[in-house]
Amino acid sequence: MTHKDLIVWKKSMHLVKLIYQQTKNFPKDEIYGLVSQMRRAAVSIPSNIAEGHGRCSYKELVRFLFIALGSSSELETQLIIAYELEFIQEANYMEVMNLNDEVRKMLVSLIKTKNNGQLIN
Repeated sequence: MTHKDLIVWKKSMHLVKLIYQQTKNFPKDEIYGLVSQMRRAAVSIPSNIAEGHGRCSYKELVRFLFIALGSSSELETQLIIAYELEFIQEANYMEVMNLNDEVRKMLVSLIKTKNNGQLIN
């Protein structure tokens, strides 16, 4: 099994696509601000899942899953900001937020599974 077989990795890859699609319509003066931050946070999620899985150590995997979890929380905050600034429509906002919430729950579950039922590192 590789990281590409993990459902959480697949869903986080879909999340990246949604973020790129949504942020392409943001104001041009946000290209180096919110757009860049949101894209980096989104890309960080599947990237850290992949890196952790590639380390072939439960301890390393859990460490990188925690980083992915942090990126998911960062993205959530940035989505709220984008919505409040009216850069993203409500239906699109809800779609992305729901997927991010699903990814976050899956990360928490995977961390607990690989970390002896603990959500602490």
